[in-house]
Amino acid sequence: MEKTYLQPNNVPKPAGDYSQGLKVKGGTLVVISGQVAWDAQGNLVGKGDFAAQTRQVFENLKNMLASAGGTFKDVVKLGIFLKNREDFAIFKGIRAQYLAAPYPPTTLLVVKDLAREEWLLEVEVMAVVDK
Repeated sequence: MEKTYLQPNNVPKPAGDYSQGLKVKGGTLVVISGQVAWDAQGNLVGKGDFAAQTRQVFENLKNMLASAGGTFKDVVKLGIFLKNREDFAIFKGIRAQYLAAPYPPTTLLVVKDLAREEWLLEVEVMAVVDK
């Protein structure tokens, strides 16, 4: 698989830890639904604790990627849904434990609510694996 990060001169540089675009050649597309802070038994991890929920979300993503033969290095798109803008600094710190530069193209939305009141965030990814 070949990745080319896109940053044309006529588009502003990213304002944070993400890429403006990415072109991928080869590989298999893996699309992972938004993951929330449920463990494998369907129990909420970290009720009211944003950091604990974020760690569980990334562990779920890691396990989903592994089931497709991938890792976070294979992620080509990240979608983040937060209930509270103020939690983004915590999110960034935990995300940095799983993802490294160059960061994938990313969309961050601060939303009024998620499907369940107790969820504080939801994260979805697309990846391209060589398998």
